[in-house]
Amino acid sequence: MATSASQLPRQNSNRIGLTVLDYRGGKTTLCAGCGHNAVSERIIDAFFEMGVAPERVIKFSGIGCSSKSPAYFMGRSHSFNALHGRMPSVATGAALANHRLLALGVSGDGDTASIGIGQFVHLMRRNLPMIYIIENNGVYGLTKGQFSATADVGSKLKTGVINELPPIDTCLLAIELGATFVGRSFSGDKRQLHTMLKAAISHGGTVMLDVISPCVTFNDHEGSTKSYKFMKDHEEPLTEADFVPAFAEIDVDYMAGESVNVTMHDGSHLRLRKLEEDYNPTDRVTAVRRLMQAKEANEVLTGIFYVNPEQPSFIDLLNLTSEALATLPTERVRPPRQVLEQIMEELR
Repeated sequence: MATSASQLPRQNSNRIGLTVLDYRGGKTTLCAGCGHNAVSERIIDAFFEMGVAPERVIKFSGIGCSSKSPAYFMGRSHSFNALHGRMPSVATGAALANHRLLALGVSGDGDTASIGIGQFVHLMRRNLPMIYIIENNGVYGLTKGQFSATADVGSKLKTGVINELPPIDTCLLAIELGATFVGRSFSGDKRQLHTMLKAAISHGGTVMLDVISPCVTFNDHEGSTKSYKFMKDHEEPLTEADFVPAFAEIDVDYMAGESVNVTMHDGSHLRLRKLEEDYNPTDRVTAVRRLMQAKEANEVLTGIFYVNPEQPSFIDLLNLTSEALATLPTERVRPPRQVLEQIMEELR
């Protein structure tokens, strides 16, 4: 008796019965060895392990090499490719219209720190429930490798040009503005980035992850501060992260003073082991000070710098209904005539 494909047992499935193939997208068209492809792979692994249905995710991007990435993961998810630098406003509107969807934005250092810096600023200060990933390679890869606004002073292009302008540190900016989960990782650090992404999925506010993602075509040479070699030689991990999802058994066992355990919105636990004395990831001032110290010491700090699961999100502040606004009938979202007349009378 023949057995249909639908009757065959699914191998290596997650808690909702999907395989990792259900989280894949199209074949990449980026350069071989591009760090962005590694980021896509970590996103696939994290969402698969967390058991998030792809149909529950809405992906956003702007313009640039990084903004092609959403095509390479979770092909069954909703997706919107916005204008250059305008992804945050599109994401805000979509997230408010249906806050039951998990918003995931992928941007680049050009898309975020140059043309999109104004929109990035307001997204961070609102604490919108969203994961915002910057694939940071320090150059404009689509326009032949000019320096971007995140390029470090003294870094050198393949042409020999030296950058003399100070960089924008998006992590410092995000912490100062109000993002409630801020970290930096390296596309070549599979374990760290994977763990941070799983924790990000469980966070109820704005997650900003700056991922150093080397451009193998224009910025992976001697003299670059965003190359694979430079990151391996200068990376200084600040925290070592472990993550226990809410659906897994939580067993916290560590010596007092050695680790910090942070309870996320959904009951998950983010466990951070301090790699240096007296670092408190829930203290904004400490996070900013340590990032500035690293800049002076020519270090590239990685890890989770700041996390605050207690801060109300933009959804909370707006007192939105638990139902998705996009699903509400017209009579529930349109003010009745008497309300409009009252408003007009108050304006006289």
